[in-house]
Amino acid sequence: MRQQSRRWLARVTPRDRGELRFLLGGVLFLLLLLAVMHLADEVLEGETLSFDRRFLLALRDPRDPSLPLGPRWLTSAALDITALGSATVLGLTVAVVAGFLILQGMWRTGLFVMAASGSALVVNAVLKELFQRTRPDVVPHLREVMTMSFPSGHALISAVVYLTLGALSMGIAERRLTKFYCMAVAMLVTGLVGASRVYLGVHYPTDVLAGWLIGLSWALVCWMVERTLGRGAAWKRERSEAEDPA
Repeated sequence: MRQQSRRWLARVTPRDRGELRFLLGGVLFLLLLLAVMHLADEVLEGETLSFDRRFLLALRDPRDPSLPLGPRWLTSAALDITALGSATVLGLTVAVVAGFLILQGMWRTGLFVMAASGSALVVNAVLKELFQRTRPDVVPHLREVMTMSFPSGHALISAVVYLTLGALSMGIAERRLTKFYCMAVAMLVTGLVGASRVYLGVHYPTDVLAGWLIGLSWALVCWMVERTLGRGAAWKRERSEAEDPA
């Protein structure tokens, strides 16, 4: 009986850290998916609108909603930060990183970075058309916008791009502190981009929260795909040749 139990445990227990991380990633993805579904349902039913409006008004001068709270430099900084999540900046970032990887002989990884980022654009466009939520009208916008509001494209796509690059950087880094630094920077930039959208009045808080959750979910999927492909002989050979070109 004990031998049968041990055999069963051996089959269901992850064999190494890689399998354990993959399993935990799958569980986290399911939890994020449930959170996104719940949030989307609340938004569609209008349950979050009162909170969204109060939050935006709390960031503006009560006497003049066109004026955001804080010094003038904060508004200027928010405009600069929000550009880090624009299609132009993200596109240039992905192109530069992918070009570097391809020139280093890691063309599979370079193409993967472009595929992950490009797929995020598609996911964002599909969801915006699906929900058709209009932009906030409770406060004047401090930035020109043209697309639908839910989810925040800046938050979603920046999460996918920066977190994917952060995960790849962690794979290259050797020291644990450096790995932590890479992901911390990716999360910080993603958070600042989303926060800037709310401060500028172009998104409801729930738009940004949904963008973060969906972006994190998609980045997690991309990470699991990269981990799966990375086990292949061709990917391992590509990495070893890039690390030791001689």
